[in-house]
Amino acid sequence: MKKEIQLHPSQAEILRVLLFNPKPRFRDLNCQRLSSDHFSFHIKSLAEAGLIVKREKNYCLTAVGKEFANRLDAEREVPQVEKQAKISVLIFAIQKQGGVQKYLLQQRLKQPYFGYFGGVGGKLKIGETLFEGAEREFAEETGLVAKLSLVGVSHKMDYSQEKVLLEDKIFFVFRANNPKGDLIKEFQGGKNFWFSLPEIKKLPKLFPDVLDKLKMVRTKQISFAEKKYFVDEF
Repeated sequence: MKKEIQLHPSQAEILRVLLFNPKPRFRDLNCQRLSSDHFSFHIKSLAEAGLIVKREKNYCLTAVGKEFANRLDAEREVPQVEKQAKISVLIFAIQKQGGVQKYLLQQRLKQPYFGYFGGVGGKLKIGETLFEGAEREFAEETGLVAKLSLVGVSHKMDYSQEKVLLEDKIFFVFRANNPKGDLIKEFQGGKNFWFSLPEIKKLPKLFPDVLDKLKMVRTKQISFAEKKYFVDEF
């Protein structure tokens, strides 16, 4: 799909029928008893979106349609695509400089959380392994290469002070020991800095989970964290 599909409720109902009936006929799909013109329009729209196809006298979901329809909350009165947590990779590089242990942090220069400091990372792309995504993000945003180690998983939920869910993310956290190469100091959307732990603790805009994630980086066992945060700036 080239873009996110916006379903009409009648189209969502057609997909719900196809989830539980692999080969219905035209009349079987029209559970809402729409006029022939209206129903034909919705069938045509779903076919043009690549979600359904007609084979002989029956309709069925395409491969794309099966994946899309499987994301519907079929128990709702009007089926809707379920929202799910975003999957991201987050990398913290470690290096000794002048005998001092330093950590590579990135200042975010785009919304949301403009100006905040955190690890290097981004969303995992569909079809990528965790390590492929982490290696890609680390190389793209720092210009460095390193052997990466998975150190933990963090489920982070950000709420407004009014208790409205803003973001729900699952981070796979990686450690990069002694990376090599020329550091990209600035790029569109951020800047990279080496900081000692005392310097990190003094940063004015530090993501509230950074210190917990640095503990993950320093341990030898894979760990898990899950927490809700209430934020002032988004």
